[in-house]
Amino acid sequence: MRKLELGRTGVMVSEICLGSMTWGTQNTEAEGHAQIDRALDRGVTFIDTAEMYPVNPVSAETVGRTEEIIGSWFAKTGRRDEVVLASKVSGIGLKAVRDGDPITPASIRTAIEGSLRRLHTDYIDVYQFHWPNRGSYHFRQNWGFNAAKQPSKAVIEADMIACLETLQALVAEGKIRHFGLSNESAWGTTEWLRLAGEGHGPRVATIQNEYSLMCRLYDLDMAEVGVHEAVTLLAYSPLAVGMLSGKYSGGAVPEGSRRSIVRELGGRSNARAFDIADLYVDIARKAGLDPVTMAIAWVMGRPFPVVPIIGATSVEQLDKSLDAAGMVLPAEVLAAIERVHHAHPMPF
Repeated sequence: MRKLELGRTGVMVSEICLGSMTWGTQNTEAEGHAQIDRALDRGVTFIDTAEMYPVNPVSAETVGRTEEIIGSWFAKTGRRDEVVLASKVSGIGLKAVRDGDPITPASIRTAIEGSLRRLHTDYIDVYQFHWPNRGSYHFRQNWGFNAAKQPSKAVIEADMIACLETLQALVAEGKIRHFGLSNESAWGTTEWLRLAGEGHGPRVATIQNEYSLMCRLYDLDMAEVGVHEAVTLLAYSPLAVGMLSGKYSGGAVPEGSRRSIVRELGGRSNARAFDIADLYVDIARKAGLDPVTMAIAWVMGRPFPVVPIIGATSVEQLDKSLDAAGMVLPAEVLAAIERVHHAHPMPF
């Protein structure tokens, strides 16, 4: 599997990252371990998680369970040094974690100590802020996003500086190595970069935003930041929560699928979206490709630094995503994809 650099860190990772957010709810510990084994056997060196995981659903009772599953794999195998590990501190409003407190110097400290303990490690390679304190247009909030309701720039900047200084201290202590964002905007990312450049803390290496054939907001502004500032996109939900696999075609709701647990699929579930997903699935099948493999390969081929985060509830599903490694989609497939996108640019 090909390797690429995360930002300007010098850290080389596999071109595909293994996601983990279902381990502990939809997946058992043994199933999570089996996915790690398979992914590493196939060349993956990069795993992403978060303190709030697992999801489907998120609950105070399960917070941290996914990190524990990864940690037990490290403890069992002794293979921590083979993995570039990313995790995240939860942000404001999530009652299941610290009663919804914002990201602050104190909460960063509390979160990192908990993650290190659960993960059975003394450092995290990429430590990410799960979403910004000021709010964002992600999680379907783009339809009513209003930046005028945010705190003043001075308040936001002071908050960023305090957090960056804490991160810098954690780097000095050896507890984290690099810093990443998640669910951020172009303005927010460039502010973090500016403040880091002024010496307040570590430079942004990565940004974990939603990106897929059906969610291309990143193309409009963040892609330019990624190219010129060397910030690597860690693309979550590259299969549009499973829609692009074809498993929901014809109104199907497979037992154990995300849609069987979270019917609205995080605000993505509507008749139009399912119809558009089927158009992409048809492109893949007519080209003799698995729809999953095509969707992942398309993300990997975008003209900016990007690593897709793949999630699965079985090793068989995982293999379909991993089959995208090294794949270059034919020109006629890319052209067909663009025709659908131009006709149906924002399905949800």
